[in-house]
Amino acid sequence: QVQLVESGGGLVQAGGSLRLSCAASGIVFSFSVLAWYRQAPGKQRESVARILPSGSSDYANSVKGRFTISRDSRKNTVYLQMNNLTPEDTAVYYCHASRGQDVAWGQGTQVTVSS
Repeated sequence: QVQLVESGGGLVQAGGSLRLSCAASGIVFSFSVLAWYRQAPGKQRESVARILPSGSSDYANSVKGRFTISRDSRKNTVYLQMNNLTPEDTAVYYCHASRGQDVAWGQGTQVTVSS
């Protein structure tokens, strides 16, 4: 059974930083596409960043240059380093893993950025 557990969310002032972690189990981590999504109140869930098994990554335009996604295959963990946060980054952040038709979501972690 695939399990994704996020951590690292919290309250931070605008301009601050947070690092989210997502520990994965029950998946072939090295061959999975790993991603972070977020959902702000009243808005649809949106993709923030993803990292492929090759290590290449891509980002939503709104976070380019501020967020960095990385993966540690030894720890089966994917990270999202978030710098220069703004109130518009306030959302519940979800970890996502996929390999072929197998898809899994984490339970989400709240990130709140105060102005």
